[in-house]
Amino acid sequence: MEHRQAYRAAGGGKHRANNSTVARTLMRRLSLVAAVLFATSLSGAPSHAQSGPFAPLAGNWSGGGTVNLEDGSTERIRCRAKYAPYGPAMEMTLTCASDAYKFILSANVQAAGSAITGTWSEASRNISGSLQGRGGGGNFEVVASAAGFNANIALRTSGNRQSVAMRADSQFRAANISMSR
Repeated sequence: MEHRQAYRAAGGGKHRANNSTVARTLMRRLSLVAAVLFATSLSGAPSHAQSGPFAPLAGNWSGGGTVNLEDGSTERIRCRAKYAPYGPAMEMTLTCASDAYKFILSANVQAAGSAITGTWSEASRNISGSLQGRGGGGNFEVVASAAGFNANIALRTSGNRQSVAMRADSQFRAANISMSR
């Protein structure tokens, strides 16, 4: 008993274990408050990717579908898309492949109201051109044009589901793709 009294007297009348327990509890609470404030500041920060006509597309998507070729054959394809909207503009990449066919479509687009304009390129065939169309809210219809090539592209987004339909006047005649994120 005398030992405890001496120990408490040396600790300013309090048991040292109590001081360290209080300090740990205080540190945990301060850490929790700091984490909550940090998370709140991030969620309240303006995000360019979350505004504008392309916001419903933001992120990575994957899925599959079919591609129809000029010879009448149809092949199953697997696809990945990445959409990076920033305000009224967006960068996107769509990569699709089957056992015998692959295309990599990249585009940079701008929206002015419901009008869409931009440029596109298809890497595996080294072709590029312009885009024009209309849309908003995740639903777009555009025409991709280049010398000797035209394709109609319809993109429909609803929540975490997306469909892409392409019709072209080349060896690649059409594609129908369903994706999710």
